Amino acid sequence: MASSLTKDSPSTPGSEKTFFGHPRGLATLFMTEMWERFSFYGMRALLPLYLVAPGGLNMNPATATAIYSIYLAMVYLLAMPGGWFGDRVWGPRKTVTISAAVIMVGHLTLALPGQGTFFAGLGLVALGSGLLKANISTMVGQLYDGPDDPRRDGGFTVFYMGINLGAFAAPLVIGTVGENVNWHLGFALAALGMALGLAQFLMGTRHLSERSSVVPKPLSVQERQTTLRKGLIWLAVAVVFYGVVVGTGTYTLNWALVPITLAGLIIPIMVLTRIKRDKELTETEQSKMTGYIWFFVAAAVFWMIYDQGGSTLALFGDKSTNTTILGFDFPVSWYQSINPVLIMALAPVVAWIWLALNRRGKEPSTVVKFASGLFLVGVSFLVFLIPLSMAGDGAKVAAWWMVAIYFAQTVGELCLSPVGLSVTTKMAPVKYGSQMMGVWFLAVTAGDCTTSLLSLAGVDLNQTGIVGMEAALAIAAGAAVFMYRKKVKSLMGDVR
Repeated sequence: MASSLTKDSPSTPGSEKTFFGHPRGLATLFMTEMWERFSFYGMRALLPLYLVAPGGLNMNPATATAIYSIYLAMVYLLAMPGGWFGDRVWGPRKTVTISAAVIMVGHLTLALPGQGTFFAGLGLVALGSGLLKANISTMVGQLYDGPDDPRRDGGFTVFYMGINLGAFAAPLVIGTVGENVNWHLGFALAALGMALGLAQFLMGTRHLSERSSVVPKPLSVQERQTTLRKGLIWLAVAVVFYGVVVGTGTYTLNWALVPITLAGLIIPIMVLTRIKRDKELTETEQSKMTGYIWFFVAAAVFWMIYDQGGSTLALFGDKSTNTTILGFDFPVSWYQSINPVLIMALAPVVAWIWLALNRRGKEPSTVVKFASGLFLVGVSFLVFLIPLSMAGDGAKVAAWWMVAIYFAQTVGELCLSPVGLSVTTKMAPVKYGSQMMGVWFLAVTAGDCTTSLLSLAGVDLNQTGIVGMEAALAIAAGAAVFMYRKKVKSLMGDVR
């Protein structure tokens, strides 16, 4: 599959084939990630709709939102142990192979009827996605000659396009089949997508860097035994606890949802506290970590609202929007293709704007970009208030309202997300350099678990009062970051 996308490098005729001027292994990773994202976003587009559908699990919207949010939170939470497995146990290449197989089995399990198999499948997909996420990005970096290779940034840009191509196509294919034919057949198509990605990866591994098979810092025998023992102890505790709960007949779904939600809020706090209290950090590194906490909290607020695009907004779209444009009727899940297509269209424009402003010495600082992202995601929910009010009497609103909301969120994402990834690497203490990307993902976990906690508490997130409060929170957070930008900049030291 990858060979059709490769070409000879124009600068060195007859040399080894490249992928748009990049190492040929990028084609393998591009296609693997594209198919993995196809399966992930296709299932994600169906998930909240299936949870509330009479032909699905027929849950109430609050429970569906909580499950959806916890699922996303676990994917990002598991990115940290996923990176750990790649660094200490299997190496990136083996970790990606195993995780892709786990994802495929997870989707196949989702394709089976029954609530028990559904949650088992959801857990497998979250586990596999977490394991894969950090390691496949690591292998992209390994294709290049260090961080100063001039092709490196372009390679990650090409890789990022693969993510969005898969995310764009998935709702159109998997969403259509799941909604219009059969929910479980849609989940089976997601499994097929991951199977294609795994096959592509296995066929193209010879083009990857040899470093991808190396375990950078393998566990010693003693570390392996200690880790295994601790894992078995926690597993035994969980089995005994839930065995008692089930045996006494007191088990409900909240016995699983609440502990996971609380863990998703507590773990990020514990990780940041551990790093901040590390006495081995220099004074400069301590200062940068204090500044980074500002970005972390801001990002958590952003993702809390942004990720409701697949739950709160999706359920509103299902219940209260007219899914017809110019006489063409489309499945509700197609709304989930708006963000990736806008990302592909607007990312070059935003990048050009930053470069143009930079040449004039007027490019906004990282802090201002963050504040802008928060402001825009808050504005998206202010816009959401309009169709919410219009649909209050049961009327159907135009689909263009959904496009307007997703547009504001996408521009906000382009202001905050790439900058957040960059500032995370720049402000990372030397000791935690390889772990800080996982810390960044914990901001997503914290944001999604906040949404889950609200849903579990019985808060209706599709009420105008709640939507207005969330919009005000994001705008206020953006204003606070902007007002204290000089303080945050001073904490950042030489990072801009």
